[in-house]
Amino acid sequence: MFFTQKILNWFHIYGRKSLPWHNKNIYQIWISEIMLQQTQVKTVIPYFNKFIKNFPTIESLANSSIDKILYLWSGLGYYQRAFRIHKTAIIICKNYNGIFPDNIYEIQKLPGIGKSTAGAILSFAYNFGYAVLDSNVKRILIRFHAINTNNIKNNELNKKLWNLIYQYLPIHQSNKFNQAMMDIGSFICTSKKPNCSICPLYYSCQYHTYDICLKKKKKNQIGILFSIIQYKNLYFLIQQKNMSIWKKLFYFPSTSFLISKKNWEKAKKNSKITIHPFIHYISNIKLYIFSQIIKIKKKNIYNNIIQKKIWYNIFNPQKIGTPSPIKKILISLKKVVIKNMKKKHMRIIFCSFLKIESEGLEYQFFPGKTGKKIYQEISKKAWSLWLIQQTKIINEKKLNMFLERDRIYIKKKMKEFFFRKNKN
Repeated sequence: MFFTQKILNWFHIYGRKSLPWHNKNIYQIWISEIMLQQTQVKTVIPYFNKFIKNFPTIESLANSSIDKILYLWSGLGYYQRAFRIHKTAIIICKNYNGIFPDNIYEIQKLPGIGKSTAGAILSFAYNFGYAVLDSNVKRILIRFHAINTNNIKNNELNKKLWNLIYQYLPIHQSNKFNQAMMDIGSFICTSKKPNCSICPLYYSCQYHTYDICLKKKKKNQIGILFSIIQYKNLYFLIQQKNMSIWKKLFYFPSTSFLISKKNWEKAKKNSKITIHPFIHYISNIKLYIFSQIIKIKKKNIYNNIIQKKIWYNIFNPQKIGTPSPIKKILISLKKVVIKNMKKKHMRIIFCSFLKIESEGLEYQFFPGKTGKKIYQEISKKAWSLWLIQQTKIINEKKLNMFLERDRIYIKKKMKEFFFRKNKN
């Protein structure tokens, strides 16, 4: 068991032992394993923490709307995973009284959970003797045994790899072994430029002896043009309802087209628009993204569109699910708007009193915390309304602005006027 012992020894010294989901909570382990599918740990951690904070139990997840789940999932990619965990949570609450099953065959019946994910869940939750065979583990086995993947069918390859991993899996420390294999695949035996010199299997691995060619999937290349319809600081987004990579997510109206490397380089070179062209990868798809901004004077002309749509406010954003490219574009648009406002020596702010956007105050009327709060939250329109209200108070109460008592009273009324909760 040379292979197994080397892996376990490496884990005890270098393996990750304090990830957020290392707490034997099977619900959290399940969520982490779904998030980790084709996604790096460092990317998953902040999403996982935020997700568990919002959905601490299976019941809270099952009772949530898919829109809220997609909002928290936005940017993590592979959005079908979000739909599957929602569906799984509902099934567990309905058929298992809200208790995640501990039988591998029952777990594999749940949406989005295959043999490897089911094994990982039970291994990390209960230290059951099940192996993990994700892409990282497969890569280690293929290189270690010098398996030529070009001369073998996928189902035969998977069968061979499952037999190998179960030969190496220890009886009592499956969780440590599985974690170590995934860590080594992530940090050492990487798909590009593996760091073989620090690998615990270096002296026995056949990767150095044979020229091993791992199969690489060709990525489909698609050009996509986003039409960014802008009304003031609002941007028109529609929700995708059909089966696609961005189902139930909001994005700009778009058109897809064929793209060539020559056209892409030419477009980048000639680009003088606000949002420069960029590339985004989705699984085996390579998206060449272009954008055009269309400014309009009336925003109700798009009400005839059947799909659910919103006007997205970049300064008071709605809690909706958006794909990573859309997030990137919206951030760029906000930066441009803020930059333009600075050029004009003014800024647009969200007025908490009026619940609208308006031109912000250019200086503080009062010192201290009150003045700062007014500067940050109150628009010029709200200030003008207060001046009318203040004049009315002075006339009705017959106040004298030179008296300190009257000034204190007016300041108190000003705070009430600006910062009370607007019930309208």
